[in-house]
Amino acid sequence: MPQTPGVDRNAFTIPVLAIAVFGVLFESEQLTKAPPPDKKVHVQYWEKWTDFEFDAMKKVVDAFNKSQDKIQVDILSISSIEDKTLMAISGGIPPDVVGLYGENVTQYADNHAVITLDDMCREAGITKEDYIPAFWNVGVVRNKLYALPSTPATTAMHYNRELFREVGLDPDKPPKTFDELFTMAEKLTKREPNGHLVRTGFMPSEPGWWNWAWGPFFGGTLWDGKDKITFNSPENVEAYDWVQSFSKKYGASAMQSFQAGFNGTFSSPQNPFMTSQNAMEIQGVWMYNFVHKFSPKLDWSAAPFPAAKPNLPDPTVIDLDVLCIPTGAKHVKEAFEFLKFVETQKGLEMLCLGQKKLTPLKKVSDGFIEHHPNPFIKLFIRMAYSKTTCAAPKLGIWSQYKDEITNATSEITLMTKTPKQALDDVTNRMQPMLDKYLARLKARGEE
Repeated sequence: MPQTPGVDRNAFTIPVLAIAVFGVLFESEQLTKAPPPDKKVHVQYWEKWTDFEFDAMKKVVDAFNKSQDKIQVDILSISSIEDKTLMAISGGIPPDVVGLYGENVTQYADNHAVITLDDMCREAGITKEDYIPAFWNVGVVRNKLYALPSTPATTAMHYNRELFREVGLDPDKPPKTFDELFTMAEKLTKREPNGHLVRTGFMPSEPGWWNWAWGPFFGGTLWDGKDKITFNSPENVEAYDWVQSFSKKYGASAMQSFQAGFNGTFSSPQNPFMTSQNAMEIQGVWMYNFVHKFSPKLDWSAAPFPAAKPNLPDPTVIDLDVLCIPTGAKHVKEAFEFLKFVETQKGLEMLCLGQKKLTPLKKVSDGFIEHHPNPFIKLFIRMAYSKTTCAAPKLGIWSQYKDEITNATSEITLMTKTPKQALDDVTNRMQPMLDKYLARLKARGEE
């Protein structure tokens, strides 16, 4: 889940930009080769995926190419795609289609780096009514559509059934509230006499990808949707008091030492969930892929994440990959023809089944569920309709804000600051940034 600060298109000098763009071109000779003389329009498609995720989209691309004889989509895997695409746009050599992360959409819209899709979607009959609302909304910025969903994800509680049985817990009854989660975590945690952690029942900082979501899980917000950062609201302070309660229970240094060995081990057999060092954790629909690959004999289950409060059931994080057409694309019409193909039920189910995720469409074929390898796919689909969903806020300064939250969460976990102090500090640093950001939008008439 790459997290890269935003790039200011106007900040590039010509020499720096030339070097950056050349680097993108040099990355693969495929980008510098002239298209073969087949009289087709060649649509250049950059995508961030590798391995089986890339292969899944390649099958969709191949199916589109075979479905007609006028357009050839050429797909290429690009690392750090959110930055390199901005560089290519600034240099006047963008791809025709780009696959971005949902949280990139606002930044790209702010920079006029992608075109609006409203008119083309209207003409093609692609409407928000066909999609699960939480996923469609990710591509909408200030009432304009800039991106269409490709592969979505929701999160849920993943837990080790064998460890539940070991400590006398019923593996068919995972925690339903945060109080139950804390109590069960204590039973599942193993420590040596010196306090050294051998196994944790649950750690709010593992995997640590959604440190910003704890507040919304407690009913808090990150901003008011207008002009105010709300990170230090009472609900958010309550959430991070809960986060810090684990450090108070097990010791900040003990937790830090225990988790230090996990760095870089997610996509490996040493993942702490695979090795039974972490009994419960919040994870996305993709977790099945890694369990199946690295620990196929692991006895595990997934269930709705516990509720912090009774009126906030089934909390889940909305994650989404999207497809956009960059500003300056040479083949807009043909690029959208490809997007139309992907956005059909057949196209999206082919892609999402290949990546073993849920589909962003409301309508799901019986075959999609029947042939889906993830035994909990219905759960992840249901989570997308939860009333307690949270997604990255639509702010062009989100990458900076998220970094601030991550740093504050570390201070809270290490107990170098109280939650109130840490949240006040983030709020005080981010409010001036929000003010400047909104002033820029206003000056450009894009409030």
